[in-house]
Amino acid sequence: MSMASQDHLDKMKMRQNYRNLWHTNLVNSIGADPAYCCLAVWCAPCVSYLLRKRALYNDMSRYVCCAGYMPCSGRCGESRCPEFCLCTEVFLCFGNSVASTRFLLQDEFNIQTTQCDNCIIGFMFCLQQIACIFSLVAMIVGSDEISEASQLLSCLADFVYCTVCACMQTQHKVEMDKRDGKFGPQPVMAVPPVQQMSRFDQPVPPTIGYPPQPPPPAYGQPYGYPQQGYPPAGYPPAGSAYPPPGSAYPTPGYPK
Repeated sequence: MSMASQDHLDKMKMRQNYRNLWHTNLVNSIGADPAYCCLAVWCAPCVSYLLRKRALYNDMSRYVCCAGYMPCSGRCGESRCPEFCLCTEVFLCFGNSVASTRFLLQDEFNIQTTQCDNCIIGFMFCLQQIACIFSLVAMIVGSDEISEASQLLSCLADFVYCTVCACMQTQHKVEMDKRDGKFGPQPVMAVPPVQQMSRFDQPVPPTIGYPPQPPPPAYGQPYGYPQQGYPPAGYPPAGSAYPPPGSAYPTPGYPK
């Protein structure tokens, strides 16, 4: 295995340790923005173009083909004509364009993918593979029954693919709405530099747009209680004598 492939695997494993979550998961993304989900179904490449540009803070000088996650990234002349290269990417490599925008947001905001989302995405890929296998078997065997089954599986796989991609793009849009403060006060943040927007340039991405976690209290300090000394400062008072004058010590009745 080459060093580049091993680096890719290490970065994929690192994503499993991210601690933030998507604002909405794939199941609830349709309800989060139904109109945008419908737009993502019927105009999927256009939506992918707009989402990638928005993920780059509308600064196309940051654009790299497939967000730097593919072997072709940086080798397609993106710096000379980024808009044309992005159009080519979303139309010719639509699936990669959606996945790259997803990885870009995950690595920028330290977002993990839930097991439910992983199951949905995995089911989509498995269904596509099964449909492809049935098509090859039908072509080799020449059976009408297998051919009809392969066509049904292909239609089902295409339907699931289009639906899941639309939900993913809606999920990305809602997450950037959160980033831009459309759900409440916008957090104080700055546009990250280019190297912070790629998972290959940093071991742990920053948590931009998410409130920092408060540090744990010092050992021995209970939550919510001010620090106190024992005995309190200034005790006993200056000039005072102990025991007070006039008092008997030991007290009467104390056994001698």
